[in-house]
Amino acid sequence: MNTLDVESGQDALATADGLEGFLAAQGLARLRPGPSDLPAVRELREALRAVCLAHTGTDVPPETTAVLDRLLAGAPLVLAIDAAGNASPRPAAGLTGAAALTAEIAAGIATAVADGTWPRLKACLADNCRWVYYDRSPAGRSRWCTMAVCGSRAKMRAYRANRARRGA
Repeated sequence: MNTLDVESGQDALATADGLEGFLAAQGLARLRPGPSDLPAVRELREALRAVCLAHTGTDVPPETTAVLDRLLAGAPLVLAIDAAGNASPRPAAGLTGAAALTAEIAAGIATAVADGTWPRLKACLADNCRWVYYDRSPAGRSRWCTMAVCGSRAKMRAYRANRARRGA
């Protein structure tokens, strides 16, 4: 989800080479993406960013859930049982490109839901940031990727707005 820097506009998934490089860096080169996969992968990224934003207290827009429903329908998972009897979701055999990446991500989300960590994956509330981060705060209620930058900016804007209201 952090392949797009909202503030600078730099997008690691702007080209097919960028997608290949990203997947290789993540150990997922076997997914064999092609240029035709770029729109679906970027659509998936933005839909997942919206879900992570919802973890801060907003609603996921219906059009976003429709996008995710469509992408996930083309990325089936199977339940794999290991020798110890443990079960885990895995992408169905034969998937490649965007469908394979979607299935890999869906399997990771299913695991994160099961262990309770999924709601802690959040997108920064700052409109010019939207960086996805893991909320390590004790109560799990952080709203910004970092208090030193985005949180401070938001609090300063609120302070100035309150001060201007009181002065008016």
